[in-house]
Amino acid sequence: QVQLVESGGGLVQAGGSLRLSCTASGLPFSSRDMAWFRQAPGKEREFVASISWSGWRTNSGSVKGRFTISRDNSKNMVYLQMYSLKPEDTAVYYCAAGSADYMESSYGHWGQGTQVTVSS
Repeated sequence: QVQLVESGGGLVQAGGSLRLSCTASGLPFSSRDMAWFRQAPGKEREFVASISWSGWRTNSGSVKGRFTISRDNSKNMVYLQMYSLKPEDTAVYYCAAGSADYMESSYGHWGQGTQVTVSS
């Protein structure tokens, strides 16, 4: 069974940095698109970044180049490195995996989330 487990969340001061990790199991990791989403209380889930075999992308509107996504296929892990954090980045961050091999932008598996809180 597929399992995604996030870690690395916590409390950080505005302007600081944080690195989130996601460990995947139960799926062919290297052939799956991986992504990070976030959701703040009372708001809709928002795409943050994704990375696949073909490349990576981020939400330039809200992230504005402050976040980078990477993966280590040998460890079945994906990371989200966040810099210059702002209070509006406060949210639960979720790891997601593609629903099928070599399919992008379709996520069928989700982690439980990790809380990121940015203080002013």
